[in-house]
Amino acid sequence: MNRTWGAVAGAVAIGLLVAGCGSDGGDGKKGAGEGGGKAAAGASLPTAAKLDADSGARYRQVNVPSLDGMTCDKGDGGFQFGSDRAMSVPPVDGLTATRGDTGDDKVSCFAPQRIVLSKGAMRVTAPNLTTRTSLYAKVADPVAALDKVFERATGLAKGYGRMPVGKPESFTTASLVLKCQQNVSDTIPMTTCLWANYGAIGVVDLFPPAGRHVPLDEAAAQTYTFARGVLAVSGTTS
Repeated sequence: MNRTWGAVAGAVAIGLLVAGCGSDGGDGKKGAGEGGGKAAAGASLPTAAKLDADSGARYRQVNVPSLDGMTCDKGDGGFQFGSDRAMSVPPVDGLTATRGDTGDDKVSCFAPQRIVLSKGAMRVTAPNLTTRTSLYAKVADPVAALDKVFERATGLAKGYGRMPVGKPESFTTASLVLKCQQNVSDTIPMTTCLWANYGAIGVVDLFPPAGRHVPLDEAAAQTYTFARGVLAVSGTTS
């Protein structure tokens, strides 16, 4: 069943101010993106004409990335819409998941200036972004897979009250493809990006730092830096 924001707020109010304060950090090794190490949260998106060919790299784990200006940790950061409204990576026919749909696939990131969401007399602290990442043996066509996952994920969310705003926008980099859409969940202006490469598909929900939707290009850039960090793992296999 769908849960209202008010019920969730009451359930998570205790301990929200200390949620997400720790970080496992990344290992700084070159992974999915154009480069490695610490990713700048405010960096622009390095677009490309098309996705590079599959290098054969696959991933064994979801890391906690190290993002400049943010503190990231495993979990949902102490804030949940409720299971029906939380964005996820739904299954896609023909893809074999090697890691996903567990507690280990969730990461949340906070900036020093915390986001406070209000509804009536209720106030709760939310992360800047919450994420889920699924790892696969092979995603032969990341663009086609992303379109399918995006359609299913946003369709499921819409069925439980997360209503789309405007049109989605697609972005391409050399290392991954992205598709972003603004939406509203019980008055909260969210921006959601899904991304894919040859070994992983993920979703990033961005909360409103100024009470307004994060613009799509900014959301894509933040999603890119997150994905680059979360996949910068030491355990890759060809």
